[in-house]
Amino acid sequence: MTDNKTTNLEVEVKFLVVDLAAMRQRIEAAGGVLHRGRVYERNIRYDNAWQGLMRQDKLLRLRQDSRNVITFKGPAQNVDVAQVKIREELEIEVNDFDTAAAILQRLGFEAVQVYEKYRETFQLGPVEVVLDEMPFGNFMELEGEEGEIVAAAAHLGLDWEQRILANYLYLLSLVNNHYGLTVTDLTFANFTGLDISMPDVLFG
Repeated sequence: MTDNKTTNLEVEVKFLVVDLAAMRQRIEAAGGVLHRGRVYERNIRYDNAWQGLMRQDKLLRLRQDSRNVITFKGPAQNVDVAQVKIREELEIEVNDFDTAAAILQRLGFEAVQVYEKYRETFQLGPVEVVLDEMPFGNFMELEGEEGEIVAAAAHLGLDWEQRILANYLYLLSLVNNHYGLTVTDLTFANFTGLDISMPDVLFG
C-alpha cells in the first residue's frame, strides 16, 4: 500500500483498458507483483433521504469482498491544478456485514445504490495498480504519490491525456446519458445483454 494511506488521502487516476489480458502482461513485464488475486466486490452506497452526502461530493459505502469495510470519501481536492484525483479516504474493517449495514441504517442512512466489480491488485514499485472488471467495461487504477503515478503510467505506456479522474458512479451517469438508459445499480445483471462501448462514451 502507499504512504498516502497514513495521511488518509486517496491519490489516483483511472485508465480505460481495452484488452485486460494484455494489460496484465504489461504490468507483470514492467515488474508488477500480484498482491491480491481476482476477487468479487459488492459495494453499497449510503446517503440520507435528501442525498446530502452526494450533494457535497462525499461518499459513504459498505464494501464486501474477502473483508467487510466501511469507507468515507471526502470531496475532491485541488481539482483546478491536480493531474490526479485527490480525496480524503477513511476506512475501517468490520467483522459483520449485516450488523454494519444495520448500524448505518439506524444512524439515518439509506442504502441507495449498489455497484459491483471484480478486482485484481498489483504492486508496481511504490504504486498500487488494480485491474477492475466493471459491468460496463474494464479499467485500471493507479494509486500512490502524484509523481510516482505519472512515472508508472509512462512506464506502462499509457496515454496520460486519456486518464480518467471520475469515479465509477459518475461514469455510470455518462453511460446512461449516452445510451438513453436509466440504470441505477451498477451490477452485472443490469448490463447483461447490453452492448456498451466505453471508448465511445468517454472519447466520442
